[in-house]
Amino acid sequence: MTNTDERRTGVWLVGARGSVATTAITGCAAVTAGLHPATGMVTETPPFAAAGLPSLSSLVFGGHDTTACPLPKRAEQLAGGGVLPHGLPVALRAELTAADEEIRTGGPLPGDTRTDAELVTAFAADITAFVRRHDLDRAVVVNVASTEPAPAPGSARLPASSLYAAAAIQAGSPYVNFTPSTGLRTGPLEDAARSAGLPHAGRDGKTGQTLLRSVLAPMFVQRALTVRAWSGTNLLGGGDGAALADPAAAAAKNAGKERVLTDTLGAIPEGEVHIDDVSALGDWKTAWDHIAFDGFLGTRMVLQTTWQGCDSALAAPLVLDLARLAARAHEAGLSGPLPQLAFYFKDPDPTAPSALADQYATLLAFADRLGTTR
Repeated sequence: MTNTDERRTGVWLVGARGSVATTAITGCAAVTAGLHPATGMVTETPPFAAAGLPSLSSLVFGGHDTTACPLPKRAEQLAGGGVLPHGLPVALRAELTAADEEIRTGGPLPGDTRTDAELVTAFAADITAFVRRHDLDRAVVVNVASTEPAPAPGSARLPASSLYAAAAIQAGSPYVNFTPSTGLRTGPLEDAARSAGLPHAGRDGKTGQTLLRSVLAPMFVQRALTVRAWSGTNLLGGGDGAALADPAAAAAKNAGKERVLTDTLGAIPEGEVHIDDVSALGDWKTAWDHIAFDGFLGTRMVLQTTWQGCDSALAAPLVLDLARLAARAHEAGLSGPLPQLAFYFKDPDPTAPSALADQYATLLAFADRLGTTR
């Protein structure tokens, strides 16, 4: 039963009209209305019942985007592609329209002459106005925008993801980077977040190929099997496929995929990850891994895996989880990086374990900790 006295929590999505954001907003409304179960939401499982997380019904959505396609229309497009159930966007049109009315124009757009400081101030003002308008306890900023290339060394301007991260700090909001983009991972911004007493987590949500790697890599180590090579291929379409067609953006994405192998195996094995843009796939993707390893007496063996899925449907429940956990961490007075949320990321915050089982145990301990600070 919904507590009518419960204060509400804002979820401010950077890339608010993209596939992941649209699926998260639609999914939250569908679960709240009892139209679908919360499949894929770890925070809706029994170990989190006493953690004091904000309820799904208390979440209010808004965000920034540079595109004009309204959320109801975007949801209809996703339903047409099989990402959302047929008829769901019509059933939830009022909720989607309400969220769309809280989306503001992001940037910087071509021809925008504002300085970084001016852009950050404008973005932060949008967030604080959102909080005041809805009388929210707080708003968590979650970056779900397309992957951007890593900034060039010595660049005079901050990348867009870092502008939004700086805006979150200025607005006093916890920050989650669900993308491989730079975001808060700069010395000055990390220091600013620390000074502001804000929790933050990232980066790059772990939804498919790397999720499987974080399970398989520890298996090889624990069974004393020597990995000689680990190669992978990703076929994907949609906005991610188009963004990752840029080699610089793909390199930023692959850095997180490699980290789990480096941290677990102690070195990067031979082999690379290739990312191919196949527009016909839309929001669906296929990932293959080919793992060459040595067994007893040097016997050479191979493990091959295939992962086929819808990235938006895999990512959306994690975004909702992270928004709730970051909001609760802020309420509990926590600040700085949250390595306890490594379970959700390819490239988690420092000191986090790399194996999925260890990450899950750490997450459960974190939930227990949150439950004792109510």
